[in-house]
Amino acid sequence: MKPHNDGPRRPLTRIGGIGLVNLATLTWATNMALGRWLRNDVGPLTLAAARYSVAALVLAVLLQRQPPSGRVGRGSRARWLGPDRWLLLGMALSGVVIFTPTLYLGLRLTTAVNATLINGMGPLVTGVLAALMIREPMSRRQVVGAVIGLAGVAVLIPGGFPSSGQAIRVNWGDLIVLAAVTLWGVYSVLGRRVMRQRSPLSATALSVFLGLPFLLIAAIWEIHTTPIDLDPIHILALVYIGIAPGVIGFLSWNAGVRRLGPSGAMVFYNTLPLYGALLGYLALGEPIGPNHLLGGALIVGGGLWAAECFT
Repeated sequence: MKPHNDGPRRPLTRIGGIGLVNLATLTWATNMALGRWLRNDVGPLTLAAARYSVAALVLAVLLQRQPPSGRVGRGSRARWLGPDRWLLLGMALSGVVIFTPTLYLGLRLTTAVNATLINGMGPLVTGVLAALMIREPMSRRQVVGAVIGLAGVAVLIPGGFPSSGQAIRVNWGDLIVLAAVTLWGVYSVLGRRVMRQRSPLSATALSVFLGLPFLLIAAIWEIHTTPIDLDPIHILALVYIGIAPGVIGFLSWNAGVRRLGPSGAMVFYNTLPLYGALLGYLALGEPIGPNHLLGGALIVGGGLWAAECFT
């Protein structure tokens, strides 16, 4: 039997990976919009717990279709922990338990402009982590593409470039957001290791199952200090957040990482502010100016260049 090749070298594999990671960032852009809408009604820990509770139910149903003891990839069982249990726990802690609350905390202490610019550093941070953790060095194209994408983020967000003689002030919120970006980079790198032996569905589901108990405990504590205010519309929003960003987004991201590698996939993380701007225009009536068009072109172009779509 011909061994599976999960490298990003084949054109169709690259194109499929690009589509998957962009689907993930699009669903996460909708999550950020809904998260802002719910911020006065549901605390960040409770929102994260509700999201992953719904996601866990959907993932459990999907995982039931996998053979209970069948082999996935190179030998891991789809439904059970194996020798990679510690890597899965690392995915759970970095990408499920800590990342989202950390990002929300940072957004309480810094501006959206600063937070978005710092998120644009994700490709560079992930590339460095991939080189250190799994010896997957960034190519020159990936470095150039990441820098182009970061420039696009700076152009896209109004006020992204400081005025003459001024600089973006770094505060604790900036450092916390940078920590969140680093956590997501760790999740992506660990996911790359896990998915050498598991399917994206298995890796995503088991990491969510492992992380959910931590979030539920934290949510119980938060509800005692920050009561929630829900109506049927809010509940529908929570269900959507659990299914679209929580399941579709994670599965798409992990499948994209499997095809492009963590540093190659992370380049497209910069499309998140682009999709956020489009959602703001379509759903909230916010204007789109030349800076959005130029920034979007740089973001998409940098990602395509890094993924070697122009060769």
